[in-house]
Amino acid sequence: MKKALALALVLSVVGFSCSPGKTEGTKLAEGTPAYQLAKDLSAVLPLFDPDKNTVLYEAKKFTVTAGDVAEVILNTMGNAAFQLIDRDPAGLKAAVLQAAEQIGERRLLTAAAEAAGITFSQEEFDKVLAEQYAKAGGEEAFLEMLKSNKVDPESFKRMMREEQMIGKFLEADVFQKITVGEEELRQAYAADKTATVRHILLMTQGKLESEIPEIRKKMEDLLARARKGEDFAALAREYTEDPGSKENGGLYEDFPRGMMVKPFEDAAFSVPVGELSGVIETKYGFHILKVENRMKETEPFEAVRTRLEDNLKLAKRAGVYENFVAGLKSKAGFVEVKS
Repeated sequence: MKKALALALVLSVVGFSCSPGKTEGTKLAEGTPAYQLAKDLSAVLPLFDPDKNTVLYEAKKFTVTAGDVAEVILNTMGNAAFQLIDRDPAGLKAAVLQAAEQIGERRLLTAAAEAAGITFSQEEFDKVLAEQYAKAGGEEAFLEMLKSNKVDPESFKRMMREEQMIGKFLEADVFQKITVGEEELRQAYAADKTATVRHILLMTQGKLESEIPEIRKKMEDLLARARKGEDFAALAREYTEDPGSKENGGLYEDFPRGMMVKPFEDAAFSVPVGELSGVIETKYGFHILKVENRMKETEPFEAVRTRLEDNLKLAKRAGVYENFVAGLKSKAGFVEVKS
């Protein structure tokens, strides 16, 4: 499937500074929407109790609490955050811990950006705000949208500004160090450039953990039918839950590397043409693919060298980012607090 472009969570650095001593996580004030959200969610997951403010992660200079997570969830999801009460406890806890870890990572990145002398001027931020206002139909409409969703405007703006500063820091001090060698370029040129596949997707995103085994079993049954010779396009039209390809029998034509989520892409560019993949799991759910065709680069090497280099650098970003953040976490003593 195509990568989602929407941000899953724009994470804040509430309550963090680089001053001596340890900065405690957010303590929610009774009567605020964030406090009410935490109180409601504590019925499903007790660690959300706003009066206890459970510490989820800690580092040498700060802690990340359940209050931090509640505030960030509210400021990113708005009223939809209250629907999380319908999630199963195990799935909700996993999501909360992941969010807490990401909050800590963003705090570390913000501190690293500040230490590197990165700034994001008011003029730069005004341009970002102007773009957001324009999308919403003007500043008044933008602020009303936040208010109607119980999102604090100042917290939201702070989060936006910090995200922009982190992005600026990563571009200037981390990603610019990525290099690509001549051999890598030659290998990329020789590799298949595009793939054409048909696929079937059964969604697991948003489903209960208890439902996952049954969904996988259904996909394994579909794979067995396809291997016995049933028409794959017909199976896709009947069973796939991917609206982007359902009517075309699960078809995605001539897509390049970097367009699909990694497990999907890996299968599309490795399974022999004409054959079926096994069951593949992505963040969306379970897939099976039939590889229809692949094509190599047709332009001369020198004509596409710059594009290949840019694409390879882009592909390396995720690994470079993960390694950089892992180094920050190790140096800061950032660990989960087991309960």
